[in-house]
Amino acid sequence: MTIASLLEPVTGQPGPARLANAGDWMQGRTLYGGASALVAYTMAQRAFPDLPPLRAAQVGFVAPIGDEIELHAEIVRQGRNVTQVRSEIHSGGKVALTAFWLFAAERDANAKRPAEKLADWPDGPGENPQAMQGQGPAFIQNNFEIRFGQDKDADHGATIRRWARLTEDHDLDPVSKLVLMGDVMPPGAMRIMQRMGPISSINWSFNVLDPQTRSDGGWYLAENASQYADSGYSSERLRMWDSEGRQVIEGLQCVAVFG
Repeated sequence: MTIASLLEPVTGQPGPARLANAGDWMQGRTLYGGASALVAYTMAQRAFPDLPPLRAAQVGFVAPIGDEIELHAEIVRQGRNVTQVRSEIHSGGKVALTAFWLFAAERDANAKRPAEKLADWPDGPGENPQAMQGQGPAFIQNNFEIRFGQDKDADHGATIRRWARLTEDHDLDPVSKLVLMGDVMPPGAMRIMQRMGPISSINWSFNVLDPQTRSDGGWYLAENASQYADSGYSSERLRMWDSEGRQVIEGLQCVAVFG
């Protein structure tokens, strides 16, 4: 199911909407986090179509999202270069997702520092076996191709790294594709859980390092790494690189670890 069919009801006008094709993007009883974030981002884009490129976002996953929703968007502040927009998804009359988007025009650089290269860069996706065949939530099986991005027999601590791409290109702009794909990996804390149990993303904050990215073959290397886990929660670092090793997203997430 193309993401365009999911986003079609998002017109940019506030009010009720029905995501008639949400089924292929569900993760349990809620819409997959990347898809729900993309619905909120698309709402901001279509409500205010002349925005500059997205540079950063803060997304709060508040409650489950189904097919019957209500959408809201507002400009919080608009300056000469930077526009800050809030968009929300309501479900059952209550906030289910709230997002704060920072759009900013390009300016002459007064500071330059490239992102550090990944030290143990893996072989390309074509040289790595497929992962999660017949495993994982339905939205993965329906919409993504996943390949290993690290030696599956080695000890990687609390880090999960995989090559990922959409099985259909969906005609998405580069940033929309990053929003949709940026939350695709399970948390690194899954590697260190003492017993299996449910997990749930609570929030997701990220910076877009390259809003024009177009990676070869649509492949991106995605990584989730638990930086600290205790008391039922994990602080996760989320990163993505294009096929040439250029980092395109730097993010942080809080994950609830049940069981």
